[in-house]
Amino acid sequence: MNLYLTLKAIHVIAVISWMVGLLYLPRLFVYHVENNSAEASKIFKVMEKRLMKIIMNPAMIVTWLTGLFILWILGFNNIFSLWMSIKFLFVIVLSGYHGFLSKCLKDFELDRNKRSSKFFRIINEIPTIILIIIVFLVIFKPA
Repeated sequence: MNLYLTLKAIHVIAVISWMVGLLYLPRLFVYHVENNSAEASKIFKVMEKRLMKIIMNPAMIVTWLTGLFILWILGFNNIFSLWMSIKFLFVIVLSGYHGFLSKCLKDFELDRNKRSSKFFRIINEIPTIILIIIVFLVIFKPA
């Protein structure tokens, strides 16, 4: 089996899984804010924590590891191509966004959330915009 293609397939699967989490967790936060009864809050806390720990964190780690391994196979000098540099920058931004969502999750766990459902609806658009940019970069590979 071709190692490069296997890693590429795993990378794409991990990216999809990570993106699903980055898009769904803020939506859960919206519902959590809007349904703040004690019973609903308890259910949302379990859902949010499981999404982060079981799907998002492993998917982000696998995305990074397979991406770096693919880059190693192709040669690290590829990082200096324009499209790859921009893609890498946006992956770093997505990782920071992931960290921000982790902080928000902790705020919900400790009943310290001060943000509105509107805030979470707005920030939920960030990964979509970045995903669109990255897909176009990967497909067109501008020089």
